Amino acid sequence: MSGRDGRSGGTGGAGAGKGRSAGGSGGRAGGERAGGRSTGGKASAGSGRGAKPGARGGERSASTRGGPKSGPGARAGASKSAGSAEGRTRDFTDTARSVKTATKRSAPNPASRSNAPTTPPLRPLDDRPARVRKPAAKRAEPVIPGSGGAGGNVKAEPEGPMRVQRAVARAGLTSRREADRAVAEGRVLVNGEVATIGQVVDPARDTITLDGDAVRANLQQHRWIVLHKPAAVMTTRKDPEGRTTVFDLVHKVPGLVYVGRLDFMTEGVLLLTTDGRAAHALTHPSREVERTYVATVRGDAATAVREARRGVQLEDGLVVPREVSATPLGNRRWAFEVTITEGKTHEVRRMCDALGLEVDRLVRTTFGPVKLGDLAPGATRALTTKEQTMLEALVPA
Repeated sequence: MSGRDGRSGGTGGAGAGKGRSAGGSGGRAGGERAGGRSTGGKASAGSGRGAKPGARGGERSASTRGGPKSGPGARAGASKSAGSAEGRTRDFTDTARSVKTATKRSAPNPASRSNAPTTPPLRPLDDRPARVRKPAAKRAEPVIPGSGGAGGNVKAEPEGPMRVQRAVARAGLTSRREADRAVAEGRVLVNGEVATIGQVVDPARDTITLDGDAVRANLQQHRWIVLHKPAAVMTTRKDPEGRTTVFDLVHKVPGLVYVGRLDFMTEGVLLLTTDGRAAHALTHPSREVERTYVATVRGDAATAVREARRGVQLEDGLVVPREVSATPLGNRRWAFEVTITEGKTHEVRRMCDALGLEVDRLVRTTFGPVKLGDLAPGATRALTTKEQTMLEALVPA
């Protein structure tokens, strides 16, 4: 019996060892056998003797199956099982955190949704392109025949009697000053007799010659040219210093004169015509033809506007502009716009100087009904029919 019991104890010890293995993998510790404890996997003799034969093969008692497990093996198994469970929980937590972070990165921020530019949805391939509505083109006003430096022609009206030197100059044979000199030198004849300074003639009836050449007035049509005079160009027929003149920028037309001169550095609209009567009427102060200038200035333009509206006293009289305004341009510069009805020498520049303004640039934008518009510097055009009609209304019959 003792030998069999010993074998049974050995078997029990083996069972106990298997119990430890099972406890290490599944959390079970078979250390208790029939109320006894096994230590380090060796079955004690007491446990071997106290075990019933039926306990062979690692059979456990009811108290062992139902009672609490104890012993180093059980504690090691429990720790290992708890560690495994804790590892699985940590893995699950890390996975959930990764999914949450990825979702947050991919999801749009509602706060920035209103500020961020939205991308329009892609158009299907078979969809036709959207129709773009083009802005309506402005209808150009009809112009008088003629273009470029030649300007345009306007039907002429008889100018009537005039001084002989003016009749010579109007024919385009010479300048006004040269015509005065020619008359003084006796080179001009009227009906075969030597003309005198200030003699009144009628080009339509009288026969006038200069150095034997006939002076014929153009009674069929007049030429009108609208020029954008650039800066550093003289408003004269010939310059003693050889500088460029406005007549160098247009076609050579007999009897062509300018209407309202511009200073050497002043830019803007300038009219030229062969209609001397109209030129004289448009520049006479009694006609009060408006001229608008825009000066780029530095200084207190706001105060200058208030003072200009009350009138500016110059050395040759008081100047009260029809309209005056100022618009800031930045960098302490202003666009000082003024409309006057006289054509005194350097009038606008002298006005700005009296108001404490420093002029950087001066442009005449309108002369009567004729506007500069987008005409390039040095370029020319003909009158429009509207401009022609309005100019005729300004010239007395």
